[in-house]
Amino acid sequence: MINSKLKEIREFCESNSDPEIIKKYSKYFKEGYNGYGIDQKIFEAQRDQWIADWKNEMTLASYLDLGDKLMQNGKLEEISFAIVFLKSERANFTENTFNRIGNWFKYGISNWATTDVLCMLVLSSFLIDNIISFEKFKEWTKAESEWQRRAVPVTLVELIKHDLKPAVALPVIEALMLDDSQYVQKGIGTLLRGLWKKYPQIIEDFLLKWKDECGRVIVQYATEKMDKEYRKKFRRVKKIAAKA
Repeated sequence: MINSKLKEIREFCESNSDPEIIKKYSKYFKEGYNGYGIDQKIFEAQRDQWIADWKNEMTLASYLDLGDKLMQNGKLEEISFAIVFLKSERANFTENTFNRIGNWFKYGISNWATTDVLCMLVLSSFLIDNIISFEKFKEWTKAESEWQRRAVPVTLVELIKHDLKPAVALPVIEALMLDDSQYVQKGIGTLLRGLWKKYPQIIEDFLLKWKDECGRVIVQYATEKMDKEYRKKFRRVKKIAAKA
């Protein structure tokens, strides 16, 4: 059953590939765009059709098995299908589901786009629905994959609309404040900017604590909406070399 579904998905993707869309989106991927180039409306219509048609035969377990195979090809749309199929099974998520998804960063999730879609549509649900703890999620800050580490702040961005508090978020991301990856830094900065809108003093104090050590991209993104002059207080202090 899984192989027949995989074949059907790939035939759909190949028959709806558009070179112009590939050309349009290639500029957003430094590592190269690995996708079919499918129109979003066509993708979404087929997504909804398959989820409806397969409702009585596919389960969380079978969608995870299908997802494992879709991840291996590395194609953007195949990975996106794996994510949206899984989203349809949210009511059945468990901690084991979360652990299984973590494996996808080893061979499938390998750019900012698929990472962020996974965070928004799937990973955030595990925290919102109290399936895993923030402490459990924090383990990903030690992951080898920069995309898995980026998933930590990006998932928390989605939780801001669910009243995420700095007291919960900051201890989770603190382990990433010295991360070298610009993609991780951008995720952290975006999270801090979102929290700053609700809790300016707490976030500014946190930035002042880290500004001389953390990556500059974090500060750049976090202070983006601040007044230009006010933003200067978060500049890194230049270290003066000691005289011999």
